[in-house]
Amino acid sequence: MDGTLLNTEDIYTEACTALLARFGKGPLTWDVKLGLQGLPGPEASKVLIAHYEIPLTPQEFMAQGFAIQETLWHKSDFLPGALELLHDMKKSGVPIALGTSSNKVNFHRKSGHLQHGFDLFEHHIVTGDDLRIPPGRGKPNPDIWLVCLESINASRREQGLEIIDIEECLIFEDGIPGVISGINARATVVWIPHPEALVELNGKEKSIIGDGGEVIASLKEFNKEKYGL
Repeated sequence: MDGTLLNTEDIYTEACTALLARFGKGPLTWDVKLGLQGLPGPEASKVLIAHYEIPLTPQEFMAQGFAIQETLWHKSDFLPGALELLHDMKKSGVPIALGTSSNKVNFHRKSGHLQHGFDLFEHHIVTGDDLRIPPGRGKPNPDIWLVCLESINASRREQGLEIIDIEECLIFEDGIPGVISGINARATVVWIPHPEALVELNGKEKSIIGDGGEVIASLKEFNKEKYGL
């Protein structure tokens, strides 16, 4: 969701940069952000505290960061091509599910004013604190995507429809842990890195995704016909 459907990666950067500025540090740059992808909040805070030499505990850093984020979530919005793609999928009858590492509370904070888009997922929304995901099995493990697929298939069974295999699925991701989790799930991955992340990766994205999918600059560039959609 973050950085794939919504502009919230930029909001995280804005909030963290504002926090660092309180101590005369920053801004948060993508060479640092790439190393934070997939880390739990306390671990990411430790990295930032050490890198920028911030005199706070991880708990204090997170608390101040959350407070700043709360003032910014109203700015979250769909990235170019995201809402159009969701509507196209729905109109074409393509089953869709949302898997996000955000916990349920944060998910609603970011998306509460965007229900016109998120309602398209119906009840197929899996957050990072979903009890169906075993402890310690977040990205880059594939579990979140398998739970998403099972949510779709449970509905299809009730309707007497054929179930979908993971190999038939497309997973849209913006971060390295998510890309790896999609590959581990045996799905096809469409990777949409942040433009600044793409610069920082400097070609490494090709070796990371390998034959597991494709890299595009924006969801506006996604070729539905290529996948028969």
